[in-house]
Amino acid sequence: MSNPKRVIVATGNAGKVQEIQEALAGLGWQLEALEGLPLPEEIGTTYEENAALKACTIAAMTGQIALADDSGLEVEALGGQPGVFSARYGNKSSDAERNLYLLEQLRKEKDRRAKFVSVIVVAYPDGELETYRGEVPGQLLEGPRGLGGFGYDPLFVPDGDTRSLAEMTTAEKQAVSHRGRALEELKKVHSS
Repeated sequence: MSNPKRVIVATGNAGKVQEIQEALAGLGWQLEALEGLPLPEEIGTTYEENAALKACTIAAMTGQIALADDSGLEVEALGGQPGVFSARYGNKSSDAERNLYLLEQLRKEKDRRAKFVSVIVVAYPDGELETYRGEVPGQLLEGPRGLGGFGYDPLFVPDGDTRSLAEMTTAEKQAVSHRGRALEELKKVHSS
């Protein structure tokens, strides 16, 4: 399959758009941010379902190839929560509020193990789908550190490092992150 010329990134999250654009810069794809189109409600019970729902909806609405990500943080002590509800955890409206809410839930927990999961789906207007998954295990801090990134990045330290994802440069984060790993799988397929 030849590399597409134009791909719409089906997310309203500017941080995700930037990460995806930087990670896929070498493919020759023209990645465009989603503008003026509504995303469907994420009603899936898995990352795969939610990513496919977003990508397929935007591909059908535009007649263009669409790429969507669904990702989340799974915390061992919380039975895998917030998981697919990471962006809506505790019905909080901002990253900072969700981080504080998560820390409140973990206040009495000693087990700080967690993992980030990302699923990338590329949907073609003809209905073809490609799915890529990346995971990264790590630990949660007792308070936020760093000014970069977004979401739970200030709380998450990947295994093998001492810095939170928010303390890393974008390139450093992509080299170890869940989304970076999923995008690396996509690049392997489309670079050959």
